[in-house]
Amino acid sequence: MTTFVDRVELYVAAGNGGHGCASVHREKFKPLGGPDGGNGGRGGDVILVVDQSITTLLDYHHSPHRKATNGKPGEGGNRSGKDGTDLILPVPDGTVVQDRHGNVLADLVGHGTRFIAAQGGRGGLGNAALASARRKAPGFALLGEPGQSQDIVLELKTVADVALVGYPSAGKSSLISVLSAARPKIADYPFTTLVPNLGVVTAGSTVYTIADVPGLIPGASQGKGLGLEFLRHVERCSVLVHVLDTAALESERDPLTDLDMIEAELAEYGGLDDRPRIVVLNKIDIPDGKDLADIVRPELEARGYQIFEVSAIAHLGLNELSYALADIVAKARAAKPKEEATRIVIRPKAVDDTGFTVTAEGEGFFRVRGEKPERWVRQTDFNNDEAVGYLADRLARLGVEEELVKSGARAGDGVAIGSDEDAVVFDWEPTMVTGAEMLGRRGEDHRFEAPRPAAQRRREREAERTDAAQQEYEGFDPFA
Repeated sequence: MTTFVDRVELYVAAGNGGHGCASVHREKFKPLGGPDGGNGGRGGDVILVVDQSITTLLDYHHSPHRKATNGKPGEGGNRSGKDGTDLILPVPDGTVVQDRHGNVLADLVGHGTRFIAAQGGRGGLGNAALASARRKAPGFALLGEPGQSQDIVLELKTVADVALVGYPSAGKSSLISVLSAARPKIADYPFTTLVPNLGVVTAGSTVYTIADVPGLIPGASQGKGLGLEFLRHVERCSVLVHVLDTAALESERDPLTDLDMIEAELAEYGGLDDRPRIVVLNKIDIPDGKDLADIVRPELEARGYQIFEVSAIAHLGLNELSYALADIVAKARAAKPKEEATRIVIRPKAVDDTGFTVTAEGEGFFRVRGEKPERWVRQTDFNNDEAVGYLADRLARLGVEEELVKSGARAGDGVAIGSDEDAVVFDWEPTMVTGAEMLGRRGEDHRFEAPRPAAQRRREREAERTDAAQQEYEGFDPFA
């Protein structure tokens, strides 16, 4: 059964925002107390968080669909809906997030690093929030905005200081088992190791991590065998250690040939030319192994490699190797630029930035794209005429009508707002400047026109007093 997975395709969906509520306050002796619809709650986000206790992406291999909860709708009495709960997905340290086209979205390194993979939708405003001096009793509310959803690819690149590379059965697993507390599977047949093993080594005051990369054979960088699946795990290392087998049983193999083969595969993979190399001649406890090590050592030194002769079984030469690696790692860490706190950069939009674009697509068809227009369309209830008129007013104030005129749009032309997948298409009428001419007077509620006896009697008494005063004034003679 698979227990290690370092690449998965994951579908994430954030929660939708809750719809706003259209409600009118009612109580005894005050049946029409004004709008009191609450706002909808925000949808939950999908957040990836680095957890160093996680070492595999196995959970997402079995459950690739993850969704956050939706926001609750608003209610009457100015009660806002509850926000959706964020979905926290723990991932291993060193996880790279890509979209389905291979573009890198985030490189998650360091415990607690967070990345919002899908943003929750905004909650819709209730009619209480939409009320204004000219719209005292809105009979509509805004819909909640849908949450983001997308397919992402998670790739794990092991965060290690030292990477052990070499031919299968060269002794990498044995070497990492004696240098650290790691206990990988060890056997005398090729491809024993099927997953990268990670260990922690302490050498003096330096503590560093060491990992082996299994499955490297000729053609690994082209997809042969398992090497291509694990080559990504050497990208973050500070030093490469070539583990060469000086006691290989195959007659056609020798340490120099193995080294040339591994270097060719690393060069084909790319991006590792700047890493320092160390050569470890392993299995010198075998007589033939020690003799072969003495033969190839001059050639390796002539190539500029630092050579260490070790035996993982007999524990020979391990201290020298461990301290040499610690020295290289310490120098690499010191050479890295000091990490500074992330600066918050605020970039205000240009004054002449309208926030939308109008483009002509064919004869008599125009498309409007922009964050605000598209969001407003998603939040509009097209079954409510007043809500549609409110959308038209917003678009007119933003300048969409004026821009359509400048672009050559005429009455009856088709206009689409949004992308092809979720666009709203309508026939444009330039006479609808406010968008609500056929809806009557905006911002009024016909319920307020119902008979009110007390107010009617008060108006009648005021009219009677006015008539009496007028008659008295007309019958007054100043010369009598």
